Amino acid sequence: MTAREYLFSLEQVGIKLGLEQIRLLLVALDCPDLAYPSIVVAGTNGKGSVTAIIERGLRETGYRTGRYTSPHLVDIEERVAIDGVSILPATFDRLAARIRQAAASLPFPPSFFEATTALALEAFRDAAVDAAVLEVGLGGRLDATNAVTPVLSVITAIDLDHQQYLGDSIDMIAAEKAGIIKPGVPTVLGCNTDRVRAIIQRVADERGSPLIYAPDGVDVRASITDGVTGLLLTTPAGAWPPLTLGLRGRHQIDNAVTAARALEALDAAGVLAVPDAARHGALEHVQWPARLEMRAWRHQARLFDVLIDGAHNPAGARALARYLGEAYDRPLPIVFGVMQDKDIDGLVQELAPAASAFVCTRPQSPRAARPDDLAERIRAVAPDLPVVTAETPVAALAAAASFGQPIVVAGSLYLAGEIRGLLS
Repeated sequence: MTAREYLFSLEQVGIKLGLEQIRLLLVALDCPDLAYPSIVVAGTNGKGSVTAIIERGLRETGYRTGRYTSPHLVDIEERVAIDGVSILPATFDRLAARIRQAAASLPFPPSFFEATTALALEAFRDAAVDAAVLEVGLGGRLDATNAVTPVLSVITAIDLDHQQYLGDSIDMIAAEKAGIIKPGVPTVLGCNTDRVRAIIQRVADERGSPLIYAPDGVDVRASITDGVTGLLLTTPAGAWPPLTLGLRGRHQIDNAVTAARALEALDAAGVLAVPDAARHGALEHVQWPARLEMRAWRHQARLFDVLIDGAHNPAGARALARYLGEAYDRPLPIVFGVMQDKDIDGLVQELAPAASAFVCTRPQSPRAARPDDLAERIRAVAPDLPVVTAETPVAALAAAASFGQPIVVAGSLYLAGEIRGLLS
């Protein structure tokens, strides 16, 4: 078994929440996480976008950066990026061998996510990064990334997701996300309900963490033209020059504010200087695949626009539907594929008002729901909409083309990644 095969074999361990194993693994690797400052980003929605913006701001400053995100869209190397570029397969294999050797000293095998987290932290030390930005995988308190003590914690919007692991109420999920708050380490909280804000504030007070609520003292004036957002932004640090967000969608305004306050907090604390021009460049130049990403697809001598979005929970689907309503004057065909453990009915309820038809398919994941099962749920929730099934994503695109364009892809980051790979 190669080192890469070993790492993927750890998927059989399943999701295993807890910090004991990852801490032992990092010690066995001689603590790569202590070699550079880290920023940890948790949340239900927006954490990937905020991670990308913060990393871009550090890179715009001139720092050598590491970025760790999950899941990957096409290739596992995407999870680990140096200066915005995914590591090479050969680098991944070399690091996987190192993780395998270190894991041999553990009482139990690490989970796949624990191993990839350790691999990322090791990659960043090898690359001598100046700073790393780490996206929490699931929850916060017991996620492998929480073994790292950051210089700044960031929590984005919190909503229902992964209830089987985190709890079936917003209060329980917020408490899990709050687990990334560290004693004395500043925390930036994105726009949330008063109830969520109170829970985060209580934990921050208990741990002596200065809490910055991102919307406080902020004035935002936005205009959306052809799906692109122009922004006039004033924060307690001052007025920003006019900017055009690099990421589409009204929901990215909250993400931009959260990331902007995080970059300002890093600069104000003197931990990582991030000047005004770098912060501005972060919001304008950031790129984040499969988040309202428009791609072209040629089919039967015609060119189709395909809008790819990784919306995989009701809150993300709500944001996508809102964007579609603002950017287009008509319902659009939606290629739909979802993991079995997701709130399928909730996703359909949010997307249905923006849909002219659903084409149900499944990505290549054992967790993916069957197209026929998805179609049955859609017919129950939205009985007036046309629904068809397709066994593969490419067949789903072809079926959706008969309903017009742009074709929207949603329901799973795995599906987004597969279709994005088809169009690259």
